[in-house]
Amino acid sequence: MAVMLAIGLWGLDRGGMWGDESVTFQVAQRTVPQIWRLLHDVDAVHGLYYLFMHAVLTVHPDEVVLRLPAVCAATVTAGLVAALGVRLAGPRAGLGAGVLYAITPMTGHYAQEGRSYALVAGGVAGATLLLLRAVEGAGARAWWGYGTAVALTCALHELAVPVLGAHALTLALLRVPRRVWSCWGRAAGAVALLLLPLVWVSQGQAGQVAWLVPPGWDRVERLARNFTPGPAGPVFWGALLLMAVGLRERRTAAVAVPLLLVPPGILMTVSQVRPLYHDRYVLYSLAGASLLVAAGAGRVGRALGRAGCNGPRALVGKRWVGFGGRRVLVGGRPVGPGGRRVLVGGRPVGFGGRRVLLGGRPVGFGGRRVLVGGRRLRFGGRRMRVVVGVTGVLALTGTFLVQLPVYRKDRSAAHRPDNLAVVSALAVRQMRPGDPVLFLPSVGRLAALAYPMGFRRTRDIALRESAPRSGTLWGREATPGELRRRLASVDRVWVVAEAHVLNPRWSPADPVERTKLAVLRKEFTVREEHTRDGVVLRLHVRRQPGDEPGVPAGIPPGAATTARSPASRPAARRAPRPRRVRW
Repeated sequence: MAVMLAIGLWGLDRGGMWGDESVTFQVAQRTVPQIWRLLHDVDAVHGLYYLFMHAVLTVHPDEVVLRLPAVCAATVTAGLVAALGVRLAGPRAGLGAGVLYAITPMTGHYAQEGRSYALVAGGVAGATLLLLRAVEGAGARAWWGYGTAVALTCALHELAVPVLGAHALTLALLRVPRRVWSCWGRAAGAVALLLLPLVWVSQGQAGQVAWLVPPGWDRVERLARNFTPGPAGPVFWGALLLMAVGLRERRTAAVAVPLLLVPPGILMTVSQVRPLYHDRYVLYSLAGASLLVAAGAGRVGRALGRAGCNGPRALVGKRWVGFGGRRVLVGGRPVGPGGRRVLVGGRPVGFGGRRVLLGGRPVGFGGRRVLVGGRRLRFGGRRMRVVVGVTGVLALTGTFLVQLPVYRKDRSAAHRPDNLAVVSALAVRQMRPGDPVLFLPSVGRLAALAYPMGFRRTRDIALRESAPRSGTLWGREATPGELRRRLASVDRVWVVAEAHVLNPRWSPADPVERTKLAVLRKEFTVREEHTRDGVVLRLHVRRQPGDEPGVPAGIPPGAATTARSPASRPAARRAPRPRRVRW
């Protein structure tokens, strides 16, 4: 848990929110009635999370506070994964599973995101641990706890429901009695009934995930790489090998394999008909991969320990004395026991309480040492276990260090889909008080909602009703006719646009967006343009007779039309794509 907490807090303030985080930030700061109204129209799947974050941001509305719940949830999840490993395969495997979960880059990525995915992963890990307790006969109270944990987790994000399928397969592999099946069935049925209203409402909001596409084998490969501590090279292949070895640990595999495969398998299969799959929706399945890798590493470690010690052997001088069952081996030759006596070369060895007599000479056990006539016996098995443990620690440390560049890159705001703080900073530098601003498409208004300081002096020329009052994510805009009249009253307008909308082939379905494009292309020309992180800030001025539409004044036709600010970077460095609010 300490490792996960340190990784989560490292670089938590990366200097900007991206689109989905900004939705959490601005929605959670609304009143509870306003949040409730929003959920009737959009984002019902995140309703419980928004209400939770409303309480969190009441303390202090800040980007770091926004991400702290995810950090805490990931830390708790690492501890729960460790607890699962201890229950299934012992303390060492548990410790290894927890650390593996913590150092996997995918875990660190979502531990620093102001969304619900890390919390859902923690809920699934906790529910799985409660399931094992209930199966082992902890009583009806354990089943109540299990049902409550699953219900809350699925309420945080309904695409956690496939975990019930994983748990059903776990029960089948463990061959539990009918009584256990009955208890689990009642708990799962209660969860399904509680979730029916949420599912019914969210089905009417399915347009939010219209941007998803059916996953192919490339997505399967990407998920496999994301679920390992290293996405490529020896770390990746070593993790796959240890997973294969871990399958031999049947009890661990009965829990880890369904958790790893069933939820992604269900979502990918359903997504061939109705796309619902994204890697982050199955973040909770990563715990299964960590458990399998740790179980495989534990099995390899035990094999190495046995290779270095055939039973509990001791090294006396340069001769190995092995105790195999009731036999004593000296130099590989068996010495047979006689009752409670052992004869070594015809000399009796007597066991007196905690003392051992060898030919009348005492053999004393001093702590972890064994003394024979004052000579020290070194136990090879103990030494081998220490060597294996140190090797495991070094392997985990080396794995983390190999992925250190990935962690550093992930803690940069540029590594996220967009950075709304940059848009606000550009607005502060370039816009004058009273300047009209037009967001193209309207989702770009998230920058003004997340960082209002940058747009405080400007006038949103298309906005008809604010987001909180309208019960929407980014407000309601004027009708096409009203928007034309408003634009006709100004001679200059700043346009905040995503790079993809500047493609002449882009044709939006929304008539308001089409009106924006049509008026800008027909009546305005570009005077200035500033590009940063895939977002374009353009100053459009009313076109004079003789001006070529769309060409900045003073720039010859055919020349480059981007006048960048000193801090700007070419948009080509990031593949332009639409920003969408996602589940």
